[in-house]
Amino acid sequence: MPCHPIEDANEDSIFGQLSAEKFYEKHGVQHAESWMTNGRGMRLFTQSWEPTRCSKRKGQILLLHGFAANSSWAVQLTGVGLAAQGFSVQALDHQGHGRSDGLRAHLPDLHAAVDDCAQFARSFRQATPKNEPLFFFGESLGGTMALLIHLEHPDIRCDGVVLVGAMCGISPSYMPPLPLRVMLRMAARLIPTLPIVPTQPIAELSFKEPWKLRLITKDPMGIGLRPRPATAQAFLDAISEITARAHEVTAPLLVVHGEKDVICDPEGVKVVYQKAASTDKTIKIYKGMWHQLVGEPKENIDMVFSDICQWLDARAVGHIFPSNLPENGQI
Repeated sequence: MPCHPIEDANEDSIFGQLSAEKFYEKHGVQHAESWMTNGRGMRLFTQSWEPTRCSKRKGQILLLHGFAANSSWAVQLTGVGLAAQGFSVQALDHQGHGRSDGLRAHLPDLHAAVDDCAQFARSFRQATPKNEPLFFFGESLGGTMALLIHLEHPDIRCDGVVLVGAMCGISPSYMPPLPLRVMLRMAARLIPTLPIVPTQPIAELSFKEPWKLRLITKDPMGIGLRPRPATAQAFLDAISEITARAHEVTAPLLVVHGEKDVICDPEGVKVVYQKAASTDKTIKIYKGMWHQLVGEPKENIDMVFSDICQWLDARAVGHIFPSNLPENGQI
């Protein structure tokens, strides 16, 4: 069973007791960093993890992080883990996140950020054999963006979309009170950048393991701000769009989600899964698990990661075995 590299971390460092170079070497991965300039003149940080122990790589993965996260902390460990399984993994920091330009944690136009992801995907696909499979892998907000790339940029051939704790709905307990939601659109116009949207701290509700929560709080590029009105409104608009257009999703689809996710409502991904036109789709709602599946105990995250790798492997080689899956489409 593939093991997720977060178990080699500790509460002080994603690389545990090793240097970054030794950590990559241990997992059979080569790391590289670069920059791109988007259509709005902003410099965005990008990075990649390439497998070094495979005679032939299985395909490419565009890895998309969530709100207030970045591609260099916990998300990086998922990138390392996927690369260790034979995939070329590419990631970028969205506008206002990580090392990229922009006001911190501000994504007032999610479609513009999706265009950035599409631009990045086209750039690394130019040097890729046309028949090499490409997968979109999105965590939380990154899941919403993965679906929007698939819907809005059909020229980028996608061989599968993996949604991990995807933001296809906000849990009722996390939503601001109704009167504030009514006022949000006005606030998005009048005070778009003030971090005042009343929400509970995301990390504390996402990471079940205490030591992993402590690790996340030490992210040097982590963001502890409350959402800005224009950003929060953009997220709600994106959820509405995804729900309305879910029937247009045709790519192979894997949905994995924690049953006890109190940030992104599991019911939201169930709706997308049910409406999706994909003939190859699988959903797995993990009992008792929280929003951040990497924040679960080792036995839980290794089970989830193994399920994901199994799904990717089957589609990377062009073989699908629906007869091996239960009738409800679950792994």
